[in-house]
Amino acid sequence: MTTQDDLSRVVQTFGNTLLKSTVLSSQQTKVLHNIITCRTATLGGHKEVCTTCSKERYSYNSCGDRHCPKCQHSKQVKWIDKLQKESLPVKHYHIIFTVPHILNKVYLWNKKLYFKILFQSVWETLRSFGYTHYGVESGAIAVLHTWGQNLSLHPHVHCIVPSAGVDLKGNWKLIGKKDKYLYPVKQLSSTFKGKFLDSLKRKLKKENHPMFSNQINDAYSKNWVVYCEAPISGVNQVIKYLGQYTHRIAISNQRILGIQDNKVHFLAKDYRDNATVKKVKLEGVEFLRRFIQHILPKGFMRIRRYGIYNATTKRNLNLQFAPVKKEFEILVEIKKTKEFLKAQKEKISCCPFCKKGKMIKVKELPRIRSPSGHLPSILLSMLN
Repeated sequence: MTTQDDLSRVVQTFGNTLLKSTVLSSQQTKVLHNIITCRTATLGGHKEVCTTCSKERYSYNSCGDRHCPKCQHSKQVKWIDKLQKESLPVKHYHIIFTVPHILNKVYLWNKKLYFKILFQSVWETLRSFGYTHYGVESGAIAVLHTWGQNLSLHPHVHCIVPSAGVDLKGNWKLIGKKDKYLYPVKQLSSTFKGKFLDSLKRKLKKENHPMFSNQINDAYSKNWVVYCEAPISGVNQVIKYLGQYTHRIAISNQRILGIQDNKVHFLAKDYRDNATVKKVKLEGVEFLRRFIQHILPKGFMRIRRYGIYNATTKRNLNLQFAPVKKEFEILVEIKKTKEFLKAQKEKISCCPFCKKGKMIKVKELPRIRSPSGHLPSILLSMLN
């Protein structure tokens, strides 16, 4: 194994074999192409020089694909910067909605339908609990993940829910002041299960698809799991916490240990063993087959805002954050967040050689018109 092995290398090594045995969608093919060409001469780039030690470095452009492990950090920093300006200065609760694996066949049959029902059921559940428990229109920022640690299918939604809402008269109201958990977990689970399965049955009936009846019946008999964590206090903590989830992909390059004997070796947490990090290995083609299952449909939004965090709802309710902000001392938190973002930006431009100067652009490098030779031959033919 070599420390240079990453997801791009895995695609280059096993891409041809995968394409011979599996029919890929145009979106999946495009993602694999982007992962291989990311930060290579194919996409062009620029020459940089350090202002202190005069060392030179060539930097190549990123592909920008949301499934690429090399492109997520910069996007995360920008997203956190935007979130910092919009977050409510109140405690937030982390709630995770999961769906039993018995319904994975529905996911593989129609991802868009599955995701639509999943998001809709999550928000309807949270919204109904906001009204029944506190009499308010609550809100949530919801982030979709579809994977488990070993790249298996495990669709679930992470929600950050503010401990505030708007009552029927349009007044602000703080909720969950003394509670460790915002809502009862067992009630959340049963309500979420009912809404998801009822929506799925209605949709299948409407489209005249008499399939998945066995899976749906089995899903009714299972206990659905909704995880609730203790509240997170402070704007800075909320932003940093949520930032961990927003731009994750199925696997990062840091988790890939290397390629050996046609197998990909990587690290994964074993949640059945107290989240112990263990070494896992998969056949290279199986690794890629699992990875492409998590490629989202083109244009699909995996981060969504609901209730008082939805821009339209904010305008309709004419929400003003000032009354809420007066109750909290948030200036220190905002200052800390700005300092954190500034440090991240400076870290990106810092000279990797002398650690003192900054790398500045001195020359643009054009894109290469024809794809470079490191693309798998079959993938290259599919793109041409």
